[in-house]
Amino acid sequence: MLKGLDPKLSAHLVYVMMQMGHGDEIAIVDANFPAHSTALETATGEIVDLPGMDAPALISAMTKHFPLEEFYDFCAWRMEIDNAPDEMGEVHQMVFDVLEKAKPAPANLGSLERQTFYQRAKNCFAVVRVGEMRPFGCFILRKGVIF
Repeated sequence: MLKGLDPKLSAHLVYVMMQMGHGDEIAIVDANFPAHSTALETATGEIVDLPGMDAPALISAMTKHFPLEEFYDFCAWRMEIDNAPDEMGEVHQMVFDVLEKAKPAPANLGSLERQTFYQRAKNCFAVVRVGEMRPFGCFILRKGVIF
C-alpha cells in the first residue's frame, strides 16, 4: 500500500496509468465487452481485470490521480445505447456526474456508437474490464497533462 492512493486502484492499473502519456486513451469496459480480444490490440497488449469494481466507483477513484484532457474537444466518451444514442442509462449518468466534477472546464463529454466504440477501444493504450453489469457501461478517458 501507498499513502494517498485509493485502494480501489490495483498496482497493475496504477502502473498502466503512469505509463500513459498526454493524449493516450484508456477504455473502462463492462463485463460483457470483448475485453481480452480488444486488449490484445492496445499498446499494453493485455487486459487490466477488476471484476469486483463497477464503472462509476473505478472512474471516481481514477480521476483523483488521472488528469483529463483539456486541449481537445472531448476528454471522455460513453458507449451509446443501441437505437437510442441520446438516451443516458443509469451508469452513464453516474459516470458523467463524476467526470463533470473532474474534467477541465473547456473539455466536453461525448458518446460513440457501439461499433465505433469497439474500434476506438482497440486504439486505446489499455483496456480495463470491471464487473459492471449495467448495459452499455463502457467508457473511454483521454489523459491530459499536469502543469
